[in-house]
Amino acid sequence: MTALQPEDRLWDLMRGALGTRALAIVADLGVAEALAGGPRPVEELAKELDAHADTLQRLLRALASEGIFAEQEPGVFRNTAASALLNDGWGAFAHLFGSAWLRAAGALEPSGEPSFPKAFGADFWSWLAENADERITFDRAMEQGNENRVDRLADLDWRGDETLVDVGGGNGSLLAGLLERHPGLRGIVFDLPETTRDEASFGDRCTFVAGNFFERVPKGDVYVLSTILHDWDDASAARILGTIRACAPPGARVRILDAVVPDGNGEHGAKWLDLLMLALFGGRERDEAEWRALLAAGGLEPLRIVDGLIEARCP
Repeated sequence: MTALQPEDRLWDLMRGALGTRALAIVADLGVAEALAGGPRPVEELAKELDAHADTLQRLLRALASEGIFAEQEPGVFRNTAASALLNDGWGAFAHLFGSAWLRAAGALEPSGEPSFPKAFGADFWSWLAENADERITFDRAMEQGNENRVDRLADLDWRGDETLVDVGGGNGSLLAGLLERHPGLRGIVFDLPETTRDEASFGDRCTFVAGNFFERVPKGDVYVLSTILHDWDDASAARILGTIRACAPPGARVRILDAVVPDGNGEHGAKWLDLLMLALFGGRERDEAEWRALLAAGGLEPLRIVDGLIEARCP
């Protein structure tokens, strides 16, 4: 593989916002879905999707240069394996990254403060509560990667009859997948009342409980926090863990699905996601030492810390 020249490395980063916005536009238009049946002329796509044909062609040409869509013949585009992903949770992510999150990233400053409130006049969670369509999109995006997270949880040791509390569990898709893999478990999805969900699909082994995890959490045997704590600064994340510690019975386990940032200069997506967490919430990704300090601040005993999984118990 040919190493990138220094100027190419800079160029790839500087043009990043254009790619982010281009993906959001085609995701919102539904281009990947429109191409699900095979290649189509851009003029035909533009007419169906109520888009400007020349602009759509230029967007697709640029994305195709990165392997997202492909121009099969002049003016005729088809899906690739990458663009087809926009038909599921990746399309929701593309919308968020290329709209509200892009605006917040554009306002990021070296102050240590989140930029989203400055850009939108409200913190992210309040803004999400006031924008129902964005909340639905956010919950759909959070489902992306659920299969891998379910696999990670399902492969852990389970007694078999525990009650799990999915803290900040969103629409319940993660917990539903885990309960399907372990028929003896029961579950509680705990989140804010405005969370979009289909409780009828939960079945009789899972319930939704509305509440604020800074105030209380339901009693359970195991607490799962899937990509929750990276949304918060250390003080707030410690408060969440402290709430669990105060409400949980002694010996309850806490299983956290979040990145553990490695040392060194190697590539790792969490190093960039860390900047998004800063822009949106003042949150952060954490390395092993930071996770140990956070668990201690929340009154929990660490059991295992590996990338993607932090396990602890309530003393």
